[in-house]
Amino acid sequence: MSDSPSDSPSDPSGTTPRRRRLQRRHTWRIAAVMVFVVAGGLFVTSGLDAGGLDLRASSVTDLDTVVRQQRERTDTQQQQVAALTKQVDRLGKNVDDAQVSNLQQQVDELRGPAGFESVHGPAITVVLSDAPKEEIDRAVEKGEVTPDELVVHQQDIQAVVNALWSGGAEAMTLQKQRVVSTTGIKCVGNTVVLHGVPYAPPYEITAIGDLDALQTALDSSDYIAGYKTYVDTHHLGYRVTTDDDVTMPGYVGSSDLRYATAEPPSSVDRD
Repeated sequence: MSDSPSDSPSDPSGTTPRRRRLQRRHTWRIAAVMVFVVAGGLFVTSGLDAGGLDLRASSVTDLDTVVRQQRERTDTQQQQVAALTKQVDRLGKNVDDAQVSNLQQQVDELRGPAGFESVHGPAITVVLSDAPKEEIDRAVEKGEVTPDELVVHQQDIQAVVNALWSGGAEAMTLQKQRVVSTTGIKCVGNTVVLHGVPYAPPYEITAIGDLDALQTALDSSDYIAGYKTYVDTHHLGYRVTTDDDVTMPGYVGSSDLRYATAEPPSSVDRD
């Protein structure tokens, strides 16, 4: 007698082997899709976090590279801002309104004193730089000073800037960037940030004005006198030069003051 379907061995799980294989294959398809979805989400997240920058550490080998890349990016943005500002000015001058024309004339008269136009004249330049590495290592090994005392800080730059203003400076640049009333100088690590751009030493401050008066102001600064003691004993960088005629560019960044806070006293004292 032949076996009928009803006589086949029963499946304890309630499914046939063929159906179980189909279920397993379907489960693997779902798992594979989920893996691709998660991987895609990770790629998108990495791209957003990078903001167009390379996340690989191998692309950034040192601080100078980071500073240069950030400076180039900011310079490009500043050029775009300058172009848009000129376009706004041009459109404003085309407005046929007596009140607008009067205000525009006042703005034009103040652009020069505010630092938004190029200027030239006799100038004095002060260059501040860190002490040589071998000098820092030697001084620290002997316990004479700390490494922090042999590098340039924002207050050192500000002391020179303030002395030059007090000496009657008519215009000034720092790292060849025009210094205006809203210019802030801030230390970030061993770099100085100016107008949102980080700069590494040496730091170059140039001022246009009466050369004798500017030199006298530098020589009369108590803070700079304290700085010079480190120049004499540990070769901290301080160099002064003069030029008969220097041309300075006008400031091209934003003139809006967004916020200002008082900085706490620094631990470095040049007295």
